[in-house]
Amino acid sequence: MAILKKSTKLAQTTMLRHILKRCSSLGKKNGGGGYEEYDLPLDVPKGHFPVYVGKNRSRYVVPISFLTNLDFQCLLRRAEEEFGFDHDMGLTIPCDELFFQDLTSMIR
Repeated sequence: MAILKKSTKLAQTTMLRHILKRCSSLGKKNGGGGYEEYDLPLDVPKGHFPVYVGKNRSRYVVPISFLTNLDFQCLLRRAEEEFGFDHDMGLTIPCDELFFQDLTSMIR
């Protein structure tokens, strides 16, 4: 049983790393303006990443710790299915903005 839990946790960790690497919009593709040495926008604090939510693509900066939450992981899988991660649109979460706000307030 302990081996199964360890294997599942390893698979989740691998998936989360894959998602972060595939978020190419965090890189210097936009000409490098406003980006620091480590490929993150200057207004994003260490340990956080930006996401875009809803029809208006409102920008939110969320902590990396959200990646371990199962509900947030479900949103990321939906984002990958709908938009993929290899584009210049930023990490776009396909859900209603109010739902996203409710979910993130519960995670915090």
